[in-house]
Amino acid sequence: MSVWASPRGAQRLTRHLSFTLNHIYHMKLQTDILALAANQARGLAMDAVHKCNSGHLGLPLGCAEIGAVLYGNVLVHNPDAPRWLNRDRFVLSAGHGSMFIYSWLHLSGYDLSLEELTKFRVLHSKTPGHPEFHETPGVEATTGPLGQGIANAVGLAVSGQMAAARFNTSEHVIFDGHVIALAGDGCMQEGVALEAIAFAGHQKLDNLILIYDSNDVTLDAMANKSQSENAAQRFKAIEWDVQTIDGHDLAAILKAVNKAKKAKSGKPQLIIAKTTIAKGIPEVAGTAKGHGEGGAKFIDAARAGLGLPADKHFFVSDDVRAYFAKHKKSLVRAYKKWGKTFESWKAANPEQAALLESRNSKPSAAHLLEKIPLFPADAKLATRAAGQQILQPLAAELPLVIGGSADLYGSTLNYIAADKDFDPSNRAGRNFRFGIREHAQAAIANGIAYDGIFHPSIATFLVFADYSRPSMRLAALAKLPVVYIYTHDSVGVGEDGPTHQPVETVSGLRVIPGFDVIRPGDPEETAGAYAAAFERADGPTLLALSRQALPLLNDIPPHIRRAGVLKGAYVAVQETAPLTHILMASGSELQYVVNAAKILGAGVRVVSVPCFERFNRQSAEYREAILPSSVRKRVAIEAGVTGLWYQYVGLDGKVIGIDRFGMSAPGATVFKELGITTEAVVAAAQSL
Repeated sequence: MSVWASPRGAQRLTRHLSFTLNHIYHMKLQTDILALAANQARGLAMDAVHKCNSGHLGLPLGCAEIGAVLYGNVLVHNPDAPRWLNRDRFVLSAGHGSMFIYSWLHLSGYDLSLEELTKFRVLHSKTPGHPEFHETPGVEATTGPLGQGIANAVGLAVSGQMAAARFNTSEHVIFDGHVIALAGDGCMQEGVALEAIAFAGHQKLDNLILIYDSNDVTLDAMANKSQSENAAQRFKAIEWDVQTIDGHDLAAILKAVNKAKKAKSGKPQLIIAKTTIAKGIPEVAGTAKGHGEGGAKFIDAARAGLGLPADKHFFVSDDVRAYFAKHKKSLVRAYKKWGKTFESWKAANPEQAALLESRNSKPSAAHLLEKIPLFPADAKLATRAAGQQILQPLAAELPLVIGGSADLYGSTLNYIAADKDFDPSNRAGRNFRFGIREHAQAAIANGIAYDGIFHPSIATFLVFADYSRPSMRLAALAKLPVVYIYTHDSVGVGEDGPTHQPVETVSGLRVIPGFDVIRPGDPEETAGAYAAAFERADGPTLLALSRQALPLLNDIPPHIRRAGVLKGAYVAVQETAPLTHILMASGSELQYVVNAAKILGAGVRVVSVPCFERFNRQSAEYREAILPSSVRKRVAIEAGVTGLWYQYVGLDGKVIGIDRFGMSAPGATVFKELGITTEAVVAAAQSL
């Protein structure tokens, strides 16, 4: 006898069929409204790009259905609280398609008005050409340089995993969000993305979902002109789960994202969405011409084809607005429900709650310096080794500080000794082994910093800053407090030779706006450098540390050295007679000007300049007190290129440096051979 044959079974069958039909009807209704929203989002993008006569139409049109599903259904977020701790983070790695995210943020109810959409790419609008962190509510990362957003998303996923491990309890789950990134072929070709993808697979970051807008087009040509790999096989080989879907099928997108969110494989998730670039403009759809604004001239016909009114630009229908308003209410309800859990968690875990709250405040450098013991007067050690000793009490004082190294912990010496590695078995670990992936390391650190919970620091050899520089530049642009502990800072590296001797690197980094480079001259200056770096909340700081041992400069009191670094430059040796000469140096060369001053006499002042950027931010009065303009006999020395020093020595002074590449020999021999000596300073001063 069939289970449905009895009267009770018939009732159950009726209820089951009724539920199924209602569910199908509801899904169709939702699909219909999201399809409508997708086309209206296409219209917003077309109108914005046409109005400013620049921008990129391809992705906003090609991924409209993906946006509709994400923002109309699956993303957990609250437009009224863009920085909610337990939101899903969405990163548009293909940042050139910025009208995609602007349209959906507007429809979702973020503080991004329709008027702002009409000001796309206009000065001081909230809709700049590429998404900018801090500029637009709901934008999680500054993206545009391709591949960066993928690596940033990996960093956000890392932060989410650490936060869950550190703060969730058996009674209260306050962190369980996902990170979803949307990227295209251009992102996938960039090395930084491939480095980060490999790291994510190895680390089993199962809270990470990458949607690959696979439209077979790059900016210049069809993608087959520059790539032929099988993306699905590649990702599976590096421990990702992979789904391939029609990127215009709303139901397929919804099913794929929900499956990725619920996956139990312990792997990051890739959704390859096959799409048509610039879908909706037949004249350019599916071609390289659809990537940019090439299709804008066809928008009148395209808008008509999408069912948009000819006389209403930047059009959003009442029913689409009503749908997103209703959806927002459900999002706010979920947010408030989480808020009750969060308040209960805080009451039950006051110490953890205080630690989490501490993310919003940075201790003063003076406070941090109190935690760092003075070095013995007879100490002689490399500033990287001094940094190793300094980092340990700072890490104890700052439990949200984390550190990583590009396969160089044994040389960069920045391992947090009291803790263990971050890995799939220990998500609370504070030490990251990034492997030989300097660029991804820096971009992942940016992602962690974007999340704002943990304070990332990373390390490699200074010469390899060139591998991480694009991400370092973005850290400065986005004002992220990343700390770079980069060692082997000069030709003092020695026998490894010119490939490993960074003569131009320090100056090259100094010219990045908002990027602090601190090159300390001895262990006590190194203490000041660490305190300055971990105090800073409005941008990145690089510590350029020596491989070779440096003497403690005991002629200068330790508190003067430490505090002086915070100002960027300070009087290290005060003249005892009318001032005639000023000698300047940074880093390991500070010892040479101190020695030279003893030879040159009482009228000589020594100024240590460990950080140009900090010094240049000081008041005019302070800068004049350190470098009085009346004294024009000035000499600067640094084991690197000379150009930037002329802002301090002027046209009458002299700079001793290395405007060439180094050589392979013991470090002391290289310094002498290239004229970085006390004798050279004395001779230069006497010649003025």
